[in-house]
Amino acid sequence: MEVETSLQRPSHAARVLEVFLVFLRLGLTSFGGPIAHIGYFRREFIEQRRWMSDDAFTELVALCQFLPGPASSQTGFSIGWLRAGWTGGLAAWCGFTLPSMLFMIVCAMAAPDLGGPMGGALVHGLKLVAVAVVAQAVWDMGRRLCPDRRRAAIALFALALSCLFASVYTQLAVIAGGALLGLVLCRAQTHASAGRHDTFPAIAVSRKVAVAAFAGFVVLLAGPAWLHAGALAQGVRLFEAFYRSGAFVFGGGHVVLPLLQQQIVATGWISSNAFLAGYGAAQAAPGPLFTFAAYLGWLMPVPPNHWAGAMLATAAIFLPGLLLVVAALPCWQLLRARPAAAAAFAGVNAAVVGLLAFALYSPVWVSAVRNPLDFALAGTAFLLLVRWRLPPLAVVALCIGASVALAGTGLAPASLGG
Repeated sequence: MEVETSLQRPSHAARVLEVFLVFLRLGLTSFGGPIAHIGYFRREFIEQRRWMSDDAFTELVALCQFLPGPASSQTGFSIGWLRAGWTGGLAAWCGFTLPSMLFMIVCAMAAPDLGGPMGGALVHGLKLVAVAVVAQAVWDMGRRLCPDRRRAAIALFALALSCLFASVYTQLAVIAGGALLGLVLCRAQTHASAGRHDTFPAIAVSRKVAVAAFAGFVVLLAGPAWLHAGALAQGVRLFEAFYRSGAFVFGGGHVVLPLLQQQIVATGWISSNAFLAGYGAAQAAPGPLFTFAAYLGWLMPVPPNHWAGAMLATAAIFLPGLLLVVAALPCWQLLRARPAAAAAFAGVNAAVVGLLAFALYSPVWVSAVRNPLDFALAGTAFLLLVRWRLPPLAVVALCIGASVALAGTGLAPASLGG
């Protein structure tokens, strides 16, 4: 494939603007979740614009899937960096994130006005969407990340541990345990894929910048405990909650659901109903699922909330994944050649399947499915996603329409018992 040469490139400022506008259009039109986003990126940047080779793009996607964080946003950030330096990376992230962030803020603004039977039916329809979408994520991730008995056993271990000890610390233990079990059980399965040495795109990240990015990731993850008192206390707690959630997401954007649930709902900041309604609304948004954080940040009961809370929460949940990409770029070729690293991450990926399976039960299922009719609607939505491959936006419309129609005819789920 012919890749664009340096003689064909416009000025740096023009490239940054070009990156922003291209990713803004993708942010407005990229429905379907992170796997679909990668398809949009490949068509846009490999087939149409030829900004990089297909092999280089595949390697870049592999790196972002290897790291915790939102893989599609990390890939987009890296493509922007490749095209126009670090300012291009920021332009790519802003363009891709802005549309869905604003959509989720509008949903949060409308949330207090959703009272009464119709509003309740709309919220309930969004909660049923969440059931179908998370079930699809468990199904797809289980087939992809647990292809053998050993990794399926790791997923079952993670599910059992999550059921017995439901806390944010359990989730960290599940991830760590998955890595250890992967080291023991998954070396043979990952040895062949770990030894590849394909060409990786040359993104100019110095070792000093990479070390600084990793140091920043660790320092922010440890948490500035000395700021927990005084006027900044609530803002620091909010930042930490979303930053830690973003730092431990392996395997896809839906895995952020149980992490955020423990950080936001279990602490009493947001009700379970509002949380799941927002998560359902996020399925109707294009772009990255992580912008669900903007919805939650807006609804925080005390400042920083509204615009400040939405922007702080959004920046915090994306920041760890972007820092890790910058830190990993110089050493990816060396790390990916080690079977031990590949085995550990295979175990982590299997463990997050179990973690997400528990989230499907609590809080998603127990809050949304209250009777046989709810089960029928959620099951129909699941089959439409998995077998008929309908876009999530169509399933959102179906669930909301069915829930509102039942409320209008007096057959709302709440009136059916359960």
